[in-house]
Amino acid sequence: MKQLEQLLGLFVAAVILAALARRVKAPYPVFLALGGACIAFIPGAPVFALPPELVLALFIAPVLLDAAYDASPRDLKDNWVPLTSLVVFAVGLTTAAVALVVRALLPEMPWAAAIALGSIVAPPDAAAATAVLRPLRPPQRILTILEGESLLNDASALLIYRLAVGAVAAHSFSIPAVAPNFCLVVGPVLGWIVLRLLGRVEHVPTAIILQFVTTFGVWILADRLGLSGVLTMVCYAITVARTAPAVMPARIRIPSYAVWEAVVFALNILAFIFIGLQIRPILASLDPGDRTRYFALAGAVLLTV
Repeated sequence: MKQLEQLLGLFVAAVILAALARRVKAPYPVFLALGGACIAFIPGAPVFALPPELVLALFIAPVLLDAAYDASPRDLKDNWVPLTSLVVFAVGLTTAAVALVVRALLPEMPWAAAIALGSIVAPPDAAAATAVLRPLRPPQRILTILEGESLLNDASALLIYRLAVGAVAAHSFSIPAVAPNFCLVVGPVLGWIVLRLLGRVEHVPTAIILQFVTTFGVWILADRLGLSGVLTMVCYAITVARTAPAVMPARIRIPSYAVWEAVVFALNILAFIFIGLQIRPILASLDPGDRTRYFALAGAVLLTV
């Protein structure tokens, strides 16, 4: 019961911070992360430890599906040149630059670990950029590119992260070992099957529950098959987002969109609060002499990004 009370308290704090961010027209992820960091230093603050695999499945899978609904396949096709350029420069080059800086300051860190760190901080927050730009009323094409960039940036950064973490665990990098990550057929096939299943469901609550079950099921199946959960989910999500209007009736799609929007927002605010809460256990695990060194490293990474 105590953990439930702590979780409810975090949700209340997150909602207040998100409302404050909207009032001052600032990106709410920044407020939530800083708020979580402040909460972490309150005596008796909760400490939540989730397995990395659960974090990726719980927070990433539904967010990627929601982002695919916001990114029109036609818009992705029409703007593939700027989108590809942004993915290459915003994610690829930033990851490489951060890895070089980290290796220069911490030569003992393996290259794979440095690349993993770079992939974590590389993708820009397109939602934050959109929140800042929307009041300025920029051309719709810019907002469209930002929405498509959000999907592709997160997917590419997560893929780099998974490959780098796998290399750290295996102490080597093998092309045959990572080749299955780039299998793109499974996602569309699963999307086609799931839509045919959902098209036969008439009960709205059942259809919405099945959407969540199949979303997490696709991620788990990809993991069991040794595929990239990120790429599989992106291909699955684009397939579902493109063909759902032709298969699912509007009386199911409309409430589904509302439920997904609320759930994804709740997951987002919870994720950023959790990020801030990690600061206390991280600092507690460091020796006092190492804290200055790692603060300097964090500053260098921030300047690089």
